[in-house]
Parts: sequence; structure tokens; C-alpha cells
Amino acid sequence: MSEHPPVRDWTTDFDHTDEAWAADPFPIWDELRRTCPVAHSDRYGGTWLPTRHEDVAAIAYDTENFTSRSVVVTNYRPPNIAPRGIAPPISSDPPFHAGARRILLPLMSPQVIAKWEPSTREYCESLVDDLRGRDVIDAAQEYAQHIPVRVIARLLGFPEDDADLFRGFVHHVLEQVTLPLEQRFLGMQDLFEYLRAQVQDHIQNPRDDLTTAMLNAEMDGEPVGMEHVGGTVALLLLAGIDTTWSAIGASIWHLAGNPGDRERLLAEPELLPTAIEEFLRAYAPVTMARLVKHDMDWNGCPMKADDWILLSFPSANRDPAFFENADEVILDRQDNRHAAFGLGIHRCAGSHLARMELRVALEVFLDAFPVFHLEDPSAVRWSGGQVRGPRALPLRIG
Repeated sequence: MSEHPPVRDWTTDFDHTDEAWAADPFPIWDELRRTCPVAHSDRYGGTWLPTRHEDVAAIAYDTENFTSRSVVVTNYRPPNIAPRGIAPPISSDPPFHAGARRILLPLMSPQVIAKWEPSTREYCESLVDDLRGRDVIDAAQEYAQHIPVRVIARLLGFPEDDADLFRGFVHHVLEQVTLPLEQRFLGMQDLFEYLRAQVQDHIQNPRDDLTTAMLNAEMDGEPVGMEHVGGTVALLLLAGIDTTWSAIGASIWHLAGNPGDRERLLAEPELLPTAIEEFLRAYAPVTMARLVKHDMDWNGCPMKADDWILLSFPSANRDPAFFENADEVILDRQDNRHAAFGLGIHRCAGSHLARMELRVALEVFLDAFPVFHLEDPSAVRWSGGQVRGPRALPLRIG
């Protein structure tokens, strides 16, 4: 996946696109927490990696010293269009952020998301119906990846037939971060040209969906503008797809490799919501980024303006100083203040949607396939970069 050479030393040369990181980042995080809790790499023009929950939380809440104007680490710094950023509200800094988030939250409320559950369940059931009768299926490619694509397309009012386009955008923006600037630019141009056409169609043909709601929204008594709408729609399209299919796939992967947990969920289906929180903690898919605002010494780290910070929420969720038995998956874990949806002002606005999709996807899958195992553990392939989840997950059914 990476265009960079392999990592030599994770404390001084880490790279989140490295194949070893994608395959199994847990021992890397464990070692760094013990020996170098805030690692540094010259890659990407200078990047810091806090691995302890304490440090990740401190930076996530600190909007004075760190900006969110870009949340995806690449070889190039984005233009400074703070406080809005390219994809509000996730790329917005205070005070703009509060208004941008205030627009989005009612559109992603539990009451609104509940209306999407029946169609989500119907779609999941159609997917498993297509898989019945087979001995081996790929739960990532033939199940998990399709669910959020369909849900987000309907939520935004975009053509469901564009699913392959959506997955291509996700791959380019979130995984191909080491490509040359020219290729990155062309891919981003394709994305925003697509979004521009979709938003323009909504202007001409309003309907009952989130895109039209954003077009009708106001901040401080003024329309939010095309750039704001396009950026927010881009955020939902990219983040709403990759993160959720990764969480669904990782949960199924865990159950395939841990039959005791799978059997317990079948015997105690009421445990599923609690188990989902534990899957989110243990296999949190998302690592966010910040940029350092100005030269400073941060807890002994000589940070420079425009250095990247990789906020590893997944590593924070495995910190034994914050979670008891942090490396164990405990389905009925009660004290579970995990950071899978982020920390601070940018905590995921779509968490209710993600939880609904994950719960419905697992309910339908377990009902259809009560017995399944990894067909070949070595054939499982994980995505690297800032969103980690299985991209190939062959299972033997029965």
C-alpha cells in the first residue's frame, strides 16, 4: 500500500501506511507506550504519534495549540482555510466549529437514525440471502463494505448505483496518502467534481434528504454556502463509509476467531449493544490527525508549526493505564469510556448512525450464519492508513 520504504525503527521512523502496521499494530503501540509514548518520524514532513490515552486526550481537547484544518496525514500541508477547513465540522476550528456542528447534529439524532433502521435491516437481509448455501464467503467484500455505502447514499440522496465510485473515493483519500501531489490532486478533483454535480442536482431538485437539509441550513442568519455544503457532504461520504464497514468487518473477524464469544452472543442476544461497545474499543478503526499551530515544547517534545499529530484513538483504547485488561475483549465490559468515536469537540457526529448499522449488521449476520470460522487466517487482509479494517475476510460457514 505504501510508496515509502519499510519502517526501520517505530520510535523514530514510524509510518501508519506500513504493511506491518496494517497487519498487526497492537504490539507496535504496546512497545511505544512502554518505551517512547510520543514517537516522532520525519516522514510526511514531520509527524508525532502519542500512544497513551492521557496524551491522546490532552491533544484532542487542546484547540489552542493544535488545529483541525486537516485530519488526514499526507506528504503535503493543505492550504490554511481555517476556521472552516475543507470538510466542516471535522476540519473546523473554534469558533466556527460550534455552528457547523450545530447544523449537523439534528440531522444525525437518534430519532432520525431510527427511521433508517428498517431499510438498513432489509438491505442486510438481502445481502445474506445472496450468500446462503455457500461454504465460503468473504464477509468484508460481500457483506460489510456494502452496508454503509447503501446507507450513506440514501442518507445523502445520491445514486445507489455509484457504490463503486464511493469506494474508489474512500480508497484514494484515506489510503493512497503517499501518492505524488499531482495524483492526489487529480483524485480529489474527481471527488469534488462529483459532489458539485450532486449538490447542484439537489439545488434544482430538492428532496427529503441530508444534502437538501444542508443546502437550507443557515449559520448566523446566513446560508452556509456551497463550499460548506460540499465539504460536509464529502465528510459524510468518506468517513461514514470506511469507518463503519471497518467496524462491521472487525467485529465479524473477532467472532470468527473466538467461537466462545460468538456462541455467547447467540445465547444472550441482549448482550449485543454492550458487546458492540467493546468491539469498538478493542478494534477502533479511526486515527485522526491534527496540525501543530506554532513552534512549542509540548511535554518535552519539540514540536514545530505544521508538524502532523496522529491521534491514535485505537492505541488509547488499548492503554492498560486507562482500561483494565486492555488487550482482552470482554463482551460484558461495563466501564467502557472508549475513544472509538474520538475525544473533544470533534467527537463523531455520526456515532448514532454507526452504532445502528453495526448492531443491525451483526444481528442479521448472526441470525443467518450462527456458525462460522476463519477459512484461512493468513488470507485476511487489513487496510492501513488512518482507518483500519479487514478488506478480505474469507469465512467458512457452518
